[in-house]
Amino acid sequence: MSSIEVFAQSSDTMQWLLAGDAAVQYQTRRDILDDERPDLEQRVTLDGDAAGILSAQGPDGHWGRGFYQPKWTCSHYTLLELRDLGVMPTHPACVKTVALLTREKGADGGVNPAGSVKQSDVCINGMFLSYASHFRAEAAALESVVDFVLGQQMADGGFNCRSNRSGARTASVHSTTSVIDGLAEYLGRDYAYRSGDVLSALLAATESLLSRRLYQRRSDHEPISAEFTRLHHPARWHFDVLHGLDVLRAARIPWDPRLEDALRVVESRRRRDGRWVAASQYPGRTHIEYPPARSPSRWVTLRALRVLHAYRPQRELL
Repeated sequence: MSSIEVFAQSSDTMQWLLAGDAAVQYQTRRDILDDERPDLEQRVTLDGDAAGILSAQGPDGHWGRGFYQPKWTCSHYTLLELRDLGVMPTHPACVKTVALLTREKGADGGVNPAGSVKQSDVCINGMFLSYASHFRAEAAALESVVDFVLGQQMADGGFNCRSNRSGARTASVHSTTSVIDGLAEYLGRDYAYRSGDVLSALLAATESLLSRRLYQRRSDHEPISAEFTRLHHPARWHFDVLHGLDVLRAARIPWDPRLEDALRVVESRRRRDGRWVAASQYPGRTHIEYPPARSPSRWVTLRALRVLHAYRPQRELL
């Protein structure tokens, strides 16, 4: 491809992203163009995906049927998506629901969807920490969750939601990524409780993920699952290489040579028109409609570009 074609492709991609809703525009400018736009941040809840999702909140302060039912319209996954869309931390609807969820804890201190399981799930608690920290949960309400999550760290540094229920001994990339995301958000919002332990756990979990090059078996470096090499939006609790890279980027994990294989997967998925497509949606109810599978996705394109912007700074990406 000639330099003129590359320039035309990149310019068209940026114009396409900046024609998206306020959330896409804001994060494109912030994360790729290094242009903070508070006016766009304030508009995120007024149009597009975030506005549609917020409008579905019930009078009881929940989405769906409470904490965890159904997927993906329950309060848990709704708050996770609203946080990822960039809804401001002080938004009253989100703050209210987070306060409700902090009351739903098990005997082990972890948040537990209405006591539906005897032992709390570390993947759920990692995701909870991400949006509860973002939406400024009371510090005291997070202490038992932090204790629970740190107590679930495995010998290899990672996490597995089955470790305290079925005795799993190997970390899961799904759970490890969710916990890294939650621990990083907790630290980034300046919560003080056990912050030194949280940082140590974050670094060990990152090393666990890097030891697999994010998505590969340690034994032969083959993909753990072909699905991990496909790109999704929203990721929910699922792992794929783009989700893993974006979580590490947000956690300010510096470039490491073990990221290269995952970065190449993302680069290989770029179409000739400079855009990326999303794989099929994970089954479940949703508040809004997403672009059909294998059609260009602004969110996948934005996330791919900002990952490459963070880890390929020496290259001309736009």
